[in-house]
Amino acid sequence: MKISKILAIAGTITMFLTLAYAFVAGDFFKEGGILFSLAWGKVSLVDVYIGFFLFSAWIIYREKSWQTALLWILLILILGNFIACLYTTIALYKSNDDFRRFWLGKHFRSLMQNQ
Repeated sequence: MKISKILAIAGTITMFLTLAYAFVAGDFFKEGGILFSLAWGKVSLVDVYIGFFLFSAWIIYREKSWQTALLWILLILILGNFIACLYTTIALYKSNDDFRRFWLGKHFRSLMQNQ
C-alpha cells in the first residue's frame, strides 16, 4: 500500500507541474489545433479518453453518491489524469491500508457482511 500511495502522490505532483507548465508556456488552441491535425494526435486523444471513461466507471462503482461521482468525472474530463491521480491518492488514504476497501468503495461493507 505504501508504494501505491507514493506512486499516486508522485503522479499527482507530476501532472500538476506538467499542467502548470503547459498553461504558462503553451497556447492550448494553437498547439492543440496542430496536435489534433496529426494522426497520432487523434490516436492519443482517443486513447486518453477511453482511459478516462474506464476510470470513470470505477468511480461510479465505488462512490456512494452519483453527484460525487459525476463531479469527479467532470473534473477528469477537464483536467485529465491529474484528477485521476488525486482521486486515487484520496481513495488510498481513505482505505485504511485495505486494498479491498480501496477497490470496492461503497461495496466494501456489503462484502464484509457476507463473509
